[in-house]
Amino acid sequence: MASRFDGVDFYDVASLLSEDERAVQATVRQWVDEKLLPVINRHYVEGTFPKELIPEMAQLGFLGANLPEQYGCAGLGNVAYGLIMQELERGDSGIRSFASVQGGLVMYPIFAFGSEEQKRRWLPKLASGELIGCFGLTEPDFGSNPGGMITTARETGGGWVLNGAKMWITNGSMAGVAIIWAKTGAVDDARSIRGFIVPTDTPGFTAKDQKGKLSLRASDTSELVLQDVTVGKDALLPASQGLKSPLMCLTQARYGIAWGVVGAAMACYDEALRYGKQRVMFGRPIAGFQLQQQRLADMLTEITKAQLLVLQLGRMKDAGTMTPEQVSLAKRNNVDMACECAREARRLLGANGILVEYAAMRHLVNLESVYTYEGTHDMHTLILGEAVTGLSAFE
Repeated sequence: MASRFDGVDFYDVASLLSEDERAVQATVRQWVDEKLLPVINRHYVEGTFPKELIPEMAQLGFLGANLPEQYGCAGLGNVAYGLIMQELERGDSGIRSFASVQGGLVMYPIFAFGSEEQKRRWLPKLASGELIGCFGLTEPDFGSNPGGMITTARETGGGWVLNGAKMWITNGSMAGVAIIWAKTGAVDDARSIRGFIVPTDTPGFTAKDQKGKLSLRASDTSELVLQDVTVGKDALLPASQGLKSPLMCLTQARYGIAWGVVGAAMACYDEALRYGKQRVMFGRPIAGFQLQQQRLADMLTEITKAQLLVLQLGRMKDAGTMTPEQVSLAKRNNVDMACECAREARRLLGANGILVEYAAMRHLVNLESVYTYEGTHDMHTLILGEAVTGLSAFE
């Protein structure tokens, strides 16, 4: 039962990793322990994002880590990328969200749909953290149905004019560039959806912080408004076409989430185990009582299953055989698992579990947002249902 990582690797999953993958995980884990964990509670309480950590995250290659080195990125495999997301979310979901959006939702669409000129102009700046980006797809009235968006892009002689609003946008207020998805044709034609690279200092572009959040408090979440935002022809991502393009980006983000939430669950289990061994009640540690041992056994079992699930998913992604439906299964299962682990850890900690000094409650409320974003739990249920039955419940 000896474990490599704090008792949260019961099946020695680390032995299935390459030497380079283990080195990546160890590097991120050390950074999280030394740089993120000492400050995250303050930022969470104050509702601020730790911007001071961005340069180090960039220097260590956390941003767009699985994109090619020729664009200033780390050029890592997808399992190594997943391990980065796992360790970042072991610290906080908001920090993983930042890196996930920067790499999977801003850098990836430029890489996948952009021209060579766009890739060379934007990707190195995004990889170095010199420039922060955001992804504008969700709208106030269109979340689970992104094809219904009403943001428009009208072509003019010199470029495009964008009008619309986007909601729940991670990194929105601190972004220097936004990937905006808009309809270039009729508003009822999802086939006309195209992606645009929009500098946020363009006249008519505004970002407003989302106030009143009880979750992801250490994350920058904003509403974007575009009023006659005029961009040049070179703002269009030329290979983007239809709803499939932003959905491909969401697949990248969901893949990172499936790994990331395992880290949050690991943090909660590790905290619960340590607390249970130290907290004495009725003359002995509470970890010695049957009810708490059942909690710990259930948490460890589900975490172990999730670790093996994402590792296989990563191997399939590296092999080019991964499907969006397989990502949906992993996102759906692992987020639900992490929510349950955080809830049970909070309960094991008793009254102390609601204090900011402990991580379980922070992870619990953060994960409630992760349960919803990048495709709600229920939407992924229907995606899987269609995959196995061949019958769509969306029609």
